[in-house]
Amino acid sequence: MKKILSTLVIALLFSCQNSAQVNAKQQAVIDAEPIEVPLKNGKAKAYFASGCFWCVEAVFESVKGVDESVSGYAGGHTKNPTYESNSYGRIKDHAEAVEIIYDPNIVSFETLVDVYFASQNPTQLNGQGPDKGYQYRSIIFYQNNTQKKIIEEKKAALAKKIKATIAAEVYPFQKFWVGEDYHQNYERLHPNQSYITNVSVPRLNRFKIEMPEVLKGNSH
Repeated sequence: MKKILSTLVIALLFSCQNSAQVNAKQQAVIDAEPIEVPLKNGKAKAYFASGCFWCVEAVFESVKGVDESVSGYAGGHTKNPTYESNSYGRIKDHAEAVEIIYDPNIVSFETLVDVYFASQNPTQLNGQGPDKGYQYRSIIFYQNNTQKKIIEEKKAALAKKIKATIAAEVYPFQKFWVGEDYHQNYERLHPNQSYITNVSVPRLNRFKIEMPEVLKGNSH
């Protein structure tokens, strides 16, 4: 009986947190000093993980001031992660993530964090919508203490507003691994693919209703 109870306690503990395999190497990533990416041609970069990167890429590219969203992997310690190794469980540390290239004179990091939370179910652990697993967990990456403070304050405010625990983890940015070519701009290039029509487009449209003021083509 004690053994059964212990197993249940362990299961409950793990059900209340994102499920990347936390070992010494992964803990080192979580505890590391953040790496700040310098501006290039006046453009900044930000990094987010929020479920399938096909969905997240499309959301951020709809925002004024965002030049490009690149799909890839971040949040782990394994070198050269691939879609196949991440999806089939051989890698248990990276999440599908996006690199946002943006003009900080048009859109602020604060607004990008608002976009992040407005475009997802902020309480869903280890996934978004039908995509479930460690590779789909929610992470916001900070590059300095100012960004970390912004993220933590917005996360706390949202938790208070909806009276629920926010699933997104807060990680120091270390490295972004660019994903395979066939994942880039996937929603735009495959508008009739079933996942796109049934999951990605509805998620994008829900976000547009939440934050119409930040959309490209909206002058307000």
